Amino acid sequence: MRRLHVIVYRAEEPGRDDTLLGLLVRFVVNSVALWVASLLVRGFDIGSWQALLVGAAIFGLVNALIRPVVFWLTCLLQVLTLGLFTLLLNAAMLALTAWVAGMLDVEFTVDGFWAAFLGALVVSVVSMVLTRFSDRWVRTLAGT
Repeated sequence: MRRLHVIVYRAEEPGRDDTLLGLLVRFVVNSVALWVASLLVRGFDIGSWQALLVGAAIFGLVNALIRPVVFWLTCLLQVLTLGLFTLLLNAAMLALTAWVAGMLDVEFTVDGFWAAFLGALVVSVVSMVLTRFSDRWVRTLAGT
């Protein structure tokens, strides 16, 4: 009788914390990044703080569930463009977030490609900066 062995590979980001505190910190980082993008990018609008929280939750789910699939499907484009296609992928995920929010009657709108592109760029930069600081803060709280 033959046995089928399945190897599960989980790609982990260095320093990524999957505890409840880590998830909460990532949610806060995404919320702040989306808020900053709404302040800086014309055509990227968030109606209220409630819409911001719901939009951040949708954005987190889109990035956790859909982005990895789309990333792997476009892997060849990523290689051919030396990673620049990632910018378009990020804009698409932000536009998808706005579309889902619109379906749920949440005041989270992205008007057009350039608003999505620039919004995703701002979200990426702000998230990167805040994540660097929050990683140190979470490690300090966790005592590691």
